[in-house]
Amino acid sequence: MSRLFSPLRLRTVEFPNRVFVSPMCQYSSDNGMPNDWHFVHLGSRAVGGASLVLTEASAITPEGRITPWDAGIWSAAHATAWKRVTDFIRANGSVPGMQIAHAGRKASCNKPWAGGKPLAATEGGWATLGPSAVGFGDYPAPKAMTVAEIEATVEDFRRAAGFALAAGFDVAEVHAAHGYLLHEFLSPLSNLRTDAYGGSLENRMRFPLAATQAIREAWPDDKPVLVRISATDWKEGGWDLAQSVEFSKRLKALGVDFITCSSGGNAHDQKIDLGPGYQVPFSQAVRKEAGIPTGAVGLIHDAAQAEHILHTGQADAIVLARALLRDPYWPRHAAKALGATMAWPDQYKRCDIGPMGR
Repeated sequence: MSRLFSPLRLRTVEFPNRVFVSPMCQYSSDNGMPNDWHFVHLGSRAVGGASLVLTEASAITPEGRITPWDAGIWSAAHATAWKRVTDFIRANGSVPGMQIAHAGRKASCNKPWAGGKPLAATEGGWATLGPSAVGFGDYPAPKAMTVAEIEATVEDFRRAAGFALAAGFDVAEVHAAHGYLLHEFLSPLSNLRTDAYGGSLENRMRFPLAATQAIREAWPDDKPVLVRISATDWKEGGWDLAQSVEFSKRLKALGVDFITCSSGGNAHDQKIDLGPGYQVPFSQAVRKEAGIPTGAVGLIHDAAQAEHILHTGQADAIVLARALLRDPYWPRHAAKALGATMAWPDQYKRCDIGPMGR
């Protein structure tokens, strides 16, 4: 039996297979609202057979967006707009999940296809926030957050979780990776504070743990909370795997159910050792040493590779991004390659000749 197409249960939520859709920013929202693009983009991945369909990073405040065109979840109106998307995902056999995020010092940028650089105020940009007044490379330095602003942002995360729940999401994922706000507090490269939120590992974890706890408290006990981390900064003196394991242990103690192990994004001069499955060892280490289910990401392309990762105990699910951008039906093609059976939507059953769709 294929491990990739075996079910996974987190709390009371059962995922029919272990192919998860990674959050992928679309930079196509107006005032944070999802629209027809998001409906088709996310809905097609549900029809394609992925068991968990996560939204792109959805900001808890307007200032928490990477770009002015990012998705958001800071009001009841956003919850209402997302409901159409969650209803469709669920109706087509997948679990809808939302990644809840704040971009921190990497906010206020242009779309990638327009250069991706920080926007001036005259271009619609805004002042950014971070743990310390240290910019990302040549980005403008953010305002170092006050304790009051940190505490208010924890409540922003809590409120956003409530809106995500009202929108019909069954899974909440906390974005603590890729050099955005929570990761910025974790890393000694970006966090130079000397108060209770900086210095020691315990202090650097304080705000990310508080934000996660707020989401866990706002989320129903029977529904899972996930966290995406960057397991390393890929730079000496930065955040690393040993700290990620300790952070994951603390997350587990708070009631987090699953860790997606990504990496990088916080150092503009990071040196990444790229290759197929290059981030899988992070997933394996966190899974083993923190004792928590993990998701593997990073240049995972084909079904055999994904199956091997799961069979060898390196992860509990495969979280795909680019592979699913290229092919929304990657899960169905993988099932055919592995000899697994997947149910097709009624509208598409005419193409399902035989148990493997041949």
